[in-house]
Amino acid sequence: MNDCLFCKIIKRKLPAKIVYETNSVIAFLDINPLADIHILIIPKKHIGEFGELTAEHGSLLVEIYQTANKLVEEYNLKDDFYRLLVSGGKAQDIPHLHFHFLGGKWKKII
Repeated sequence: MNDCLFCKIIKRKLPAKIVYETNSVIAFLDINPLADIHILIIPKKHIGEFGELTAEHGSLLVEIYQTANKLVEEYNLKDDFYRLLVSGGKAQDIPHLHFHFLGGKWKKII
């Protein structure tokens, strides 16, 4: 999708504070954080929402959860509060599958 904000970040056409990246996943700081730590984890391949996922995306989902586990380690959250949330459909401001990794104190209520 050419006009997708996240696709533009992946292609480095828009700036983002990238904290982790592989060949198929990228993670960067949310510009409007809802918690002390708010990182978006997204697949590099454009997937509009989780309703588009199929069994073929299984390894991608495993990699997304492995990325979240790496962030737990990196930000020393094992004994603290953290969540991984996914939004779909109209709940997404940007129609690109993305996971919100949230840690520490909440700044806002979702």
